[in-house]
Amino acid sequence: MTTTLTIGTEVGAEDTVVGLDATRFNRHTFWCGQSGSGKSYALGVVLEQLLLETDLPLLILDPNADFVRLSQTRPEAHRDAVARLADLDLRIFRSSAGASQPLRARYLDLTPASKAALLQLDPIVDAEEYNVLLRAEINRKDYSVAEFDPDTIIERLRSSEDPGQVRLAYRMENLGVLKWDLWARGTESVVDVVAERPRATVMDLGGFTHPAESKVAALAVLEQLWERREERRPILIVIDEAHNICPPDPENEVERALTKQVIQIAAEGRKFGLWMLLSTQRPGKIHPNVLSQCDNLGLMRINSPRDLTDLSDVFGYAGEEHLRRSTGFAQGQALFAGGFVSEPTFVQVGRRLTEESGGDVKVPIRGQSGEHL
Repeated sequence: MTTTLTIGTEVGAEDTVVGLDATRFNRHTFWCGQSGSGKSYALGVVLEQLLLETDLPLLILDPNADFVRLSQTRPEAHRDAVARLADLDLRIFRSSAGASQPLRARYLDLTPASKAALLQLDPIVDAEEYNVLLRAEINRKDYSVAEFDPDTIIERLRSSEDPGQVRLAYRMENLGVLKWDLWARGTESVVDVVAERPRATVMDLGGFTHPAESKVAALAVLEQLWERREERRPILIVIDEAHNICPPDPENEVERALTKQVIQIAAEGRKFGLWMLLSTQRPGKIHPNVLSQCDNLGLMRINSPRDLTDLSDVFGYAGEEHLRRSTGFAQGQALFAGGFVSEPTFVQVGRRLTEESGGDVKVPIRGQSGEHL
């Protein structure tokens, strides 16, 4: 049985409703459009329909807080849709200071390799410290998360008679990574929440003080999903502004570890129910080993000839003529191609049911009365 997600109307035939085949989200999807094209708004329409018409859990990595109001419906939304959305288990985790439901992960959630990346440890150059990290008590699965305290960990290592442990303590303290706001320190970790599979988990990644905290939060969740892949519990991993998560040229060890994990999920995750929807402004800003695994395309306005060439190379089923039309798209218009539509289709995306966050800041215009409009 096919479930159709109603997303808008056909361009040039406003009476013709267009839908996406929900069953085909068991393949990776690439969502692309330049700034101002309506990319995030339109993505919200699709996510709402997935929430209403399927039981597929969503994990939304949200760097710009565009989806933190996913549980808040608009006043004009249909009463039935409002009631159905209100019954869903939606978890919104914020990274900003003072959030009522803060985004937290545990240092213990990370694999030893990712801890080493976080601490800038090379297994050859820093062989002794790296080995200490692999053997350290803080890597043990039975370590009590309620007892995890950065100061205690550092002091325990520093007081050791093992020179490697002492050096590791100084490294941890000098880098300051155990002092990050990200760490749960005995409280709830978002990793555990995602494991429960609520209908949607939104991780607002943009409010942390240290730029690496958002990437480590994403890494902790993706690693655990991969480690538990044999459970075969489906989930759609939505990565907005995906160039922040899997760039073609990672700049540091944490970015390399995160990109490597996304590549692994892209290549092998589909058979385990780990499906991705990656959204960004330019295809060239995504690692090619991730982009090449996408079987669905949602394309909004793109003006760059190079970007169109990149898309044509990867998404041959869309057709060059169809792709070129994207240069003339109005805001909210999109081309959908691939497995979730029967043929390439031009769509005017419909209205959202929930409140949008983010969006462009308008230029203040001085009115005749001297007041800003």
